[in-house]
Amino acid sequence: MKCEHCTRKECSKKTKTEDQEDASVDVTSPARGKEEKGEFHKLADAKIFLSDCLACDSCVTAEEGARVSQQNAKDFFRVLNLNKKCDTSKHKVLAVSVCPQSLPYFAAKFNLSVTDASRRLCGFLKSLGVHYVFDTAIAADFSILESQKEFVRRYQQHSEDERALPMLTSACPGWVRYAERVLGSPITPHLCTAKSPQQIMGLLVKDYFARQQNLSPDKIFHVIVGPCYDKKLEALREDVHAASHTLQGVDCVLTSGELLQIMEQSDLSVKEAAVDTLFGDLKEAAVWRPDGASSDGYLAHVFRHAAKELFGEDVENVTCRALRNKDFQEVTLEKDGEVVLRFAAAYGFWNIQNTIRKLRRGESPYHFVEVLACPGGCLCGRGQAQAEDGRVDKALLRQMEGIYAEIPVRPPETSEHVQMLYREWLHGANPHRVQEALHTSFPSPGLAASSLDIKW
Repeated sequence: MKCEHCTRKECSKKTKTEDQEDASVDVTSPARGKEEKGEFHKLADAKIFLSDCLACDSCVTAEEGARVSQQNAKDFFRVLNLNKKCDTSKHKVLAVSVCPQSLPYFAAKFNLSVTDASRRLCGFLKSLGVHYVFDTAIAADFSILESQKEFVRRYQQHSEDERALPMLTSACPGWVRYAERVLGSPITPHLCTAKSPQQIMGLLVKDYFARQQNLSPDKIFHVIVGPCYDKKLEALREDVHAASHTLQGVDCVLTSGELLQIMEQSDLSVKEAAVDTLFGDLKEAAVWRPDGASSDGYLAHVFRHAAKELFGEDVENVTCRALRNKDFQEVTLEKDGEVVLRFAAAYGFWNIQNTIRKLRRGESPYHFVEVLACPGGCLCGRGQAQAEDGRVDKALLRQMEGIYAEIPVRPPETSEHVQMLYREWLHGANPHRVQEALHTSFPSPGLAASSLDIKW
């Protein structure tokens, strides 16, 4: 079975693997008591549709497909059940990191404030047997700060390197997979090399936190809870850390919807609990978010930083204007009557395709483009915003947008924990260590330009 709405004869993408067609998750549920076997009925397995993801040029190999199919609740409960066995050599420290864009979903579903929903979610996970629950806001702070610095460098160098600009964001895994596997080398040099929040969170947990707890990275099983299925693909990317050892920063990804199903099917008694931090006994006192209407807000943060660093302009409010549709917006900075910065946000396949077509023709007017695969941004990820009929639940989305907008914004520059990690974990922001820990590269096969001419 091909992707939803796919018309390409040669496309081999599956909506789900054959093993998943009639699979139910048969695991030992902690809600069923000691060693009692039960069934979590038909939890949502890893599904990737064209409408969810731009990774659709036969680019998911059979091996990757098999590994993605393991990114589900069954794998999560496998580790929970192993931790109840007597053989301690197989025990794992279970850590769950929750994306900021997932919290409005749980707040809407529970009819709670974001803070209370976060505490209930944390309490539930702890009752299952999870040892630590983090949020990924600190990883987003790192990703944004490194993106800001990289843009300033690229802007200053673009007269010598025409591929330095526009800089395209690289935090969306569906977009990155599409760029790497479909668009190829004409586009990948434009991708920002700062790692995504998920990649950085994986390294924080498996490297920094593991050291703090005197644990080997392989003794930690790290789960990400996020709004979209594409993050399951992103978890397959191995990373490199000190001494050139490979590191799998994320072992399993559950969408917000998958975790909600687990909660709805559980009869555990739950006590609310505060979210943990990476710093010992400290607990998170409040929930924060970056400055984006439905995502991590790279455009706003990078725009303000570039205006100040390059032109000495303090920009308090970044106000974008919609162009051809609400998912394609731009903002400019003028100085002495001249536009010196032109940024855009391109969400969804059609806007991305038009943006890339202009870029490849040498007609792009932009210095920076925030690119997201999902129309509407990260809140609209199909792992949480999809109704039973497969369409976007517009009422739920509007509710989540309102909740997300009410979360206080914290500029990443003001985070004391981030500054402390630069000093201690990254050796005083040592350039080699920062490059190794917070940046990546994007190998591409140099595919033909005809890839852009696919008609969906």
